[in-house]
Amino acid sequence: MLKRPDIIIKNAAQILPCTGETMQDFQVLTDHAIVIDGQKIIDICSHQQLGQRYVADDNNTIDATGKVVAPGYIDAHTHLVFQGNRVEEYAAKLTGNIEENLKKLAITTGPNRTIELTRDTSEEALFKQAEKRILTMLKHGTTTVESKSGYGLTPESELKILRVGRLLNDHTPLDVVNTFLGAHGIPDHLTKEQYVNEIVDVMIPQVAQHQLAEFCDVWCDEGYFTELESERILQAGLAHGLLPKIHADAYSYIGGSDLAARMKMVSIDHLNYTPEALMPQLAEAGVVGVLMPALDFAVAHKKPFDARKMLDSGMQIALATDMCPACYTSSMSFVINLACRLYQFSVEEAIKASTKMAAKALNLTDRGTLEVGKIADIQIWNVPNYKYVAYELGTNIVETVIKRGCVVISKGTFTLESTFS
Repeated sequence: MLKRPDIIIKNAAQILPCTGETMQDFQVLTDHAIVIDGQKIIDICSHQQLGQRYVADDNNTIDATGKVVAPGYIDAHTHLVFQGNRVEEYAAKLTGNIEENLKKLAITTGPNRTIELTRDTSEEALFKQAEKRILTMLKHGTTTVESKSGYGLTPESELKILRVGRLLNDHTPLDVVNTFLGAHGIPDHLTKEQYVNEIVDVMIPQVAQHQLAEFCDVWCDEGYFTELESERILQAGLAHGLLPKIHADAYSYIGGSDLAARMKMVSIDHLNYTPEALMPQLAEAGVVGVLMPALDFAVAHKKPFDARKMLDSGMQIALATDMCPACYTSSMSFVINLACRLYQFSVEEAIKASTKMAAKALNLTDRGTLEVGKIADIQIWNVPNYKYVAYELGTNIVETVIKRGCVVISKGTFTLESTFS
């Protein structure tokens, strides 16, 4: 007797499994169908085999004729939970006389502005703002999001941000992976030594006790945390079950990438000033480099990262939006646009960096590829060839999104099956 699965995707022009160990190993399937039952992919087979194995009818079939099927995007670096925006500051920096324009605003600027606003905002209000952002990400094909704290810098507000991340995981279709980033700056009321002690002795134990995060992160850069301070914080996180990540080499090189290789961290993010000699060491250590083209674009970074050298050194690279007040984008496709046009990614490398490698940057092995046994996190693009994802600038080509085997976006809109609260 033939099995009747929950969902069958058939007739796609192209299916992108995104498997293979290297960034350049890229397969395209044609004349194949994807079979989903429950939350998982149970088969990927030819259309001839499909008719021999399964019952397909109008109620369980998605006709993807002339379209591309890919894994859901995984956004491996965001600061999703924050209050307000910095739109006036952003606009003031677009023309000359930046310092004069900022003075005219007569407000705190930069991260301190966001910290002030976020500390004074309730969990409910923070959730509502972040929910809007994350559901926009879903419409753009993202099915798993990493969310960092770091806009609180006090035990109470850092824990609050992480609790909001857990609420987003529980009350939206997306999976939200929390990262504790108390070491995102130094609060005005403490010395750096006092704050490092507070992170290690107070914050990390509380984060672990309440199971609020999967990772511990630190910003290792001039004016932030040294290599030794970063190591102390990340070793404390490891002792409490939090895997290490690092913001490093964004505006200077002070040893953060050496530390990432030595500790064999899950990921190292930014990498603008990472020495070329360290790239093979990071590759050998299995540390995923997370690059954020939209951030370099948004802040007009004076030293954009050198992606091609990293890729050619054998590093595994993930892409991410870095959604935050300084880089407000919800679209991984836009990130791919920038990665390919400005940073010499091939289209295939950019897609792989947004799916399989992004999953690796979050230590996830159950998603990021289209394979039997993996979670059915899938997007369908309304284009006939996958290369359109780099070609169509600023266009949302995502038509359908399936999250854990449930259609949550159809024809670009939320389905009735989706519940967000």
